Amino acid sequence: MNNILLLAGLLTFLVFLGYWQKLRHGKFVRVNGVTISALELDQKLGKKATIVQFSTTFCSECRTAKAIVKDVMKDYKDISYIEVDAECNLDLVRRVDIRSTPTTIFLDSKGFEIARAKGAPKRDQLIKAIKAI
Repeated sequence: MNNILLLAGLLTFLVFLGYWQKLRHGKFVRVNGVTISALELDQKLGKKATIVQFSTTFCSECRTAKAIVKDVMKDYKDISYIEVDAECNLDLVRRVDIRSTPTTIFLDSKGFEIARAKGAPKRDQLIKAIKAI
């Protein structure tokens, strides 16, 4: 009987943990961020903002995130989009504390981090974050 209760408790905990992870995945979170310079990214920052996506070659979710961001970015000419290969830029990845890919970071015009999303960002949340800038 104790084994069944233990199993039921563990199952309940794992279901809750999975649901909690799903709710947080792909949502933009405001952070007290770091500053990333144009030199570190090897590209100019956008006039209004810059979206930086950290990706890896074999990450299927990274391709989804890239497609979503590029599609939304068509309407915003003063915001730049930069994709960074996390495997080739380990110093930057460590400095800005990237723990999973894709991670999408919003920078203001001076390169200061405003918000970030772990996982593929959702289209509506991406648009909402852009409009909040």
